[in-house]
Amino acid sequence: PQGTEKAKTFLHAFLKRSMPQVKDEAIQDMLTRKAVVLEHYAKKKTKQKRKKTKGFTARQRRELRLFEIEPEQQRYALFLPLHELWKQYLRDLCHGLKPDTQPHMIQGKLLKADLHGAIVTVTKSKCPSYVGITGIILQEFKHIFKIITKEDKLKVIPKRNNVFSLELDGFISYIYGSKFLLRASERSAKKFKLKGTLDL
Repeated sequence: PQGTEKAKTFLHAFLKRSMPQVKDEAIQDMLTRKAVVLEHYAKKKTKQKRKKTKGFTARQRRELRLFEIEPEQQRYALFLPLHELWKQYLRDLCHGLKPDTQPHMIQGKLLKADLHGAIVTVTKSKCPSYVGITGIILQEFKHIFKIITKEDKLKVIPKRNNVFSLELDGFISYIYGSKFLLRASERSAKKFKLKGTLDL
């Protein structure tokens, strides 16, 4: 009998510790039954916030010279394969440049296309020294194009106040730089509106 009382006392204490939210009356009710089901309450895990990996700042990029093209790499012939890749990319983007393709459709695709590798010519400019410069676009930033000319010279051409022409398979398209002041990644999501005659 003494052992039975000890067992009951131990079991009651065990149930109280295992199920702290259950009242004593409910525990006593459980003890009067033949079978006791012990419930397990798992501790809630606190979710750890994932830290976003931060990229380089503009100053760090300048210090590391990430976007600088070395002088020995500033050769027009070196980037001709890039131009061939760009031509194929644009043909695929426009589903083949056929003679009956609508010019406004090509223009719409060009406005959102990646221009790295395209050959452009400055046709109009408020600065006369820029007019006639032709080359392959190596880098596009928000306000400038970096192009390599056939004379193996790297030119930095501002978009503002310049008009660029681009030719592919007989289609000639014009880009008004002042309306093009966007990064390449931003252009792909922007909706361009059709407008009338534009001027510098």
